[in-house]
Amino acid sequence: MIVRFQGGRIALAAAMADAVDMDVSGGMVGAVAPPSRTVPDRIVDLKGGWLLPGFIDTQVNGGGGVLFNDHVDVDSIAAIGAAHARFGTTSFLPTLISDTPARIADALDAVDAAIERGVPGVVGIHVEGPFISEAKRGIHEAQRIRALDADMLALLSRPRLGKVMLTLAPELCRPEDVAALTERSVIVAAGHSNAAYDVAQATIAAGLRGFTHLFNAMSPLHHRKPGMVGAAFDSDCYCGLIVDDVHLHPAVVRLAIRAKGADRIMLVTDAMPSVGTRDGEFTLQGKRIEVRDGICRFEDGTLAGSHLDMASAVRNTAAITGMPLPAVAAMASATPANFLGLEATHGSIAAGQRADWVWLDADLQPRGTWIGGIEVDTAASLAA
Repeated sequence: MIVRFQGGRIALAAAMADAVDMDVSGGMVGAVAPPSRTVPDRIVDLKGGWLLPGFIDTQVNGGGGVLFNDHVDVDSIAAIGAAHARFGTTSFLPTLISDTPARIADALDAVDAAIERGVPGVVGIHVEGPFISEAKRGIHEAQRIRALDADMLALLSRPRLGKVMLTLAPELCRPEDVAALTERSVIVAAGHSNAAYDVAQATIAAGLRGFTHLFNAMSPLHHRKPGMVGAAFDSDCYCGLIVDDVHLHPAVVRLAIRAKGADRIMLVTDAMPSVGTRDGEFTLQGKRIEVRDGICRFEDGTLAGSHLDMASAVRNTAAITGMPLPAVAAMASATPANFLGLEATHGSIAAGQRADWVWLDADLQPRGTWIGGIEVDTAASLAA
């Protein structure tokens, strides 16, 4: 199938283009070339907008009215993915916040089953906790926090069909545990942690690859106590940012990108079930969370994830930083692809890559999403 995109700006891996023909087969891009005289199978007029690589979100708690913790099954994963696909997310990690060992096991199996059945977009799982600091737990329940023991190491290390990302607090594990997980292809990130700089650095040396929602729920940067944030800046690790005008001040977003570079900053949503719906509230492990003015909060004021989608994260970041849109979009595509080890097939528009694309209009609102060359119906999101 030949798809011709024209009438806008197309962010190819190597250059920008105004029009291209893309040869798509089996969900992959076989070739990208200037428009030829051959009549394509489909023409898409971008109407002055942008065609960008599909967005990759490593932290998706829910969407479309579904919370992963409550529904660890294939249909629910598909519903979450469909809700976020309307906003340009073409790959995602369903994210389980701190829960019981049995629930973690069920979630791991459910994601395997979703991948096996070909659920669009799901490329693995993010297990966020329960091996975290009580002092920095945020909305996570204190009674679920536990040590990372041999049984959990074995469970998390089993071979899986997709990627396994684990967020933990460095002060609650041993560097050799991180090394063991890394050797078994688990992607370990630090978050919900009160660790000192030296402790975090020891974990980085053992194989820590990233920092989950940088600045939020972690020991801050101080000029005599660099903490987790200082360790993140003083390393080559990847860092996630929730750019929703709530979790981070705009100046902090700019500082983080300048300090780390766009090739180490990943835009994430930390999305909750409200994304893709008009729901004004939801329940999170027995707690009523109110969604007001696009902010998800518990009654005591604690932030409970976000109401953010990836298209909005890209739009917000572009407005805050003034960076060229392709550079901003890379933080939502190429950088997370590299973090997950998927760069050979995900994260850019080029031959040999997945046919995963998002069309944003001139105002950077989502107008179309393709996963494996198949267009997703965006009507529901545009009407929401």
